[in-house]
Formats: sequence, C-alpha cells, structure tokens
Amino acid sequence: MKLSHLKVGEKGTIVAFTDLDLSVKLMEMGCLPGEVVEVERFAPLGDPMAIRVAGYQLCLRKSEADVIIIQ
Repeated sequence: MKLSHLKVGEKGTIVAFTDLDLSVKLMEMGCLPGEVVEVERFAPLGDPMAIRVAGYQLCLRKSEADVIIIQ
C-alpha cells in the first residue's frame, strides 16, 4: 500500500520506495525503511499531507507520498 492511501489517524511502517531519486530526499528527511509513520492531517484541498515520522511532523505532497510503500 502507498502512504498516500492512508486516512487521518492511520499508521504504517515504511517498507520501500518506488522512485530511487526521490527516495534519497525522503530518507534525508527521516523517512527510513522500518520507521512508523502516522497521517496527522490533510490540507483543505487534500494536498499536501502532514505525517508524523521519527518524532517530528513532516508535510509531503501526494506525489511524494505515492513513492513510499508501507505495510
């Protein structure tokens, strides 16, 4: 499942990435395989989304969240 498919309050564990170039940027921001992520909220039009990962809040575009595979 992709991170962008989760609803507010749902959690998942990062397993992999579908885009090698973007995965480097995401890992630098703390989105590492094995990290638990929780969706905190969405902007009024649905993009971007705020997630909690590695103890802090991070905002991602839906296109970026589509790259993160969770379980």
